[in-house]
Amino acid sequence: MIGIEEEKTMNQEEPIQTALGPHAQRSLLVAARMLSAVFRPGYYPSVVFLVLLNFTFLQMLPFFFKLYVLCMVYLFTIVFPSLGIYVYRQLRGFGIQELRSHHKRLVPYVINILCYLFCLHFVWRLRLPSFVLAILGIAILVQCVCTIITIWWKISMHSAAAGTVIGILAAYSLVFGFNPIWWLCLAILVSGLVNSSRMLLRQHTLWQVLGGTCVGIVCGLLGIMII
Repeated sequence: MIGIEEEKTMNQEEPIQTALGPHAQRSLLVAARMLSAVFRPGYYPSVVFLVLLNFTFLQMLPFFFKLYVLCMVYLFTIVFPSLGIYVYRQLRGFGIQELRSHHKRLVPYVINILCYLFCLHFVWRLRLPSFVLAILGIAILVQCVCTIITIWWKISMHSAAAGTVIGILAAYSLVFGFNPIWWLCLAILVSGLVNSSRMLLRQHTLWQVLGGTCVGIVCGLLGIMII
């Protein structure tokens, strides 16, 4: 999943209209920027692969094989997309802030999708289980849906990524018959914090983050149920 939604610098932020004092507002803004940075969409696949390779039966695989898989996933989902978007910006003369415009996000989204497709092919060639492939497949599905929506309307990829976790947990609970209530509560809490941070940073409106969350939940549910 992609991380091209860059925030404005601190001195470019519009004041947050709250009853809080200036110091509290600055603290709230810093917290929002930290949340937005920690839960960047591009980080999710690497984290999920780290969990799957160490807390499922896949932990029995050789250490260096797991390390190799993690490194390749990191390269294809974080390094290569970031490098590709940087080159694109340099060629077009775009600044980071210009990518906030939804009609300028199409090429970066396509770059991310292509990198994820290569990553999916790489993981498939290693004959890893289908539930591992599903993670990348769902990430690609979310990006494709958001890319199509972006042609007409700006949508939050941060929110879509957080919503996808909710959808995947709900789907796994149906497929494997377990109760994920506490994990779901945590995922919903994180989603709410991420959505709030995107609005506080003036990156998205309420409807844009809600739209992203709905896209993520639906794609997460359908992706697991179909696979």
